[in-house]
Amino acid sequence: MTKAKTLRRRIITAYLYFALAICLFFGLVASFAVHGVEDLLVDEHLQSTAEWASPRFSSGQPVDMPSGLAFYHGEAIPEEFRHMPLGIGRATFEDAQVHVLIGEDHVGRYAVVDKASEFKSIERVIYLAITIGLLGFVAFSVFLGTFIARGFVDPIGRLAESVKSQKSSTLPLLDNEDELGVLARAFDAHTAELKQFLARERFFTGDVSHELRTPLTIIIGAAELLIEQTADRPAAHAAAKRILHAAQDATECVSTLLLLARKPDSLERPETSVAEVIHAEVDRCRQLVRDKPVTLSYDEQGDFTVFARQELLTSAIGNLVRNACQYTDEGSVIVRTFDRTVVVEDTGPGIPDVIRARLSNHANGTPLVGSAGSGLGLALVVRICEHLGARLEIDDQPARGSIFRIHFPVAN
Repeated sequence: MTKAKTLRRRIITAYLYFALAICLFFGLVASFAVHGVEDLLVDEHLQSTAEWASPRFSSGQPVDMPSGLAFYHGEAIPEEFRHMPLGIGRATFEDAQVHVLIGEDHVGRYAVVDKASEFKSIERVIYLAITIGLLGFVAFSVFLGTFIARGFVDPIGRLAESVKSQKSSTLPLLDNEDELGVLARAFDAHTAELKQFLARERFFTGDVSHELRTPLTIIIGAAELLIEQTADRPAAHAAAKRILHAAQDATECVSTLLLLARKPDSLERPETSVAEVIHAEVDRCRQLVRDKPVTLSYDEQGDFTVFARQELLTSAIGNLVRNACQYTDEGSVIVRTFDRTVVVEDTGPGIPDVIRARLSNHANGTPLVGSAGSGLGLALVVRICEHLGARLEIDDQPARGSIFRIHFPVAN
């Protein structure tokens, strides 16, 4: 998950946007308020000044104005103010914006000009205080958002990490009475149910496989005895061989299921040569194409080793080669190795859609059929690849046939 999409970042961003919106709103309100108060105070100041200066000028007394204020009467009124209407307004005077009060008394027209009101400095102080306050509010919102996000997201992160790692049998937050506690207890119940299901499946697979080994051993022994006793009867001899081969394949399948029933980390993982396994399986499958116009070959472009039990590699690669040989009536079956990848190509009829869907975990209600055929055989290959951390890919040939690739991870 990228940093921009984390829940914590979203919470902090939401608080920041909220703070900016509040700051913008109050900033606009404060701006209008400050300007309104300034105009009101300046207008009152000009009115009081005019009420004091006009009578003194009319009676001939000197009108001494404080700094920043000016009083003009009659012809002394500057040209900029002579055509302004009575009342208070604004004008440009000496390259500055000023407040002007135009009035009349019994002597004539007069103007009171506020050139440099002290309210401007007060306005700057007010704006500075408002800016500092808003920036502090934004910083506090970010801090508060971070604090709340940490308190909300960190427990979820601990819960997710505990579920993912499975290092502890007890999940955190189980005793919480809030929504996080409900979530933790739901995860704990679901995890316990999955563990029970996996344990039952593993024990069932192991028990069934153990129970099948004894009758299969008896069948193999009986088939070998039949082969010796029917050496002079070709038809019975061939049937006995088929029984032996089928029993041996079933025994290998049972052994594979026994290994898969165990946890991957509980198995020894010796360093096994993939080329040796392929050579053995190719030689073993040659009898399957002996009476068909099919060529079986191994294009070895480089051997590599895999840390895995040889039985699992034999079952995975052997199932692919055996399926290709069984279902290819003419053409070729080619096995290749390169870049820690095993490729099996054939010119057979391809993989039926129902089996392809099943291998892709798309349930369609159609059961897999066949013993060592494409259904159960490929399903077993998928399980072995998952067990070994490998990846199985299935493609169609451009003309006809299938391509199977097993990508093995880099050896640690």
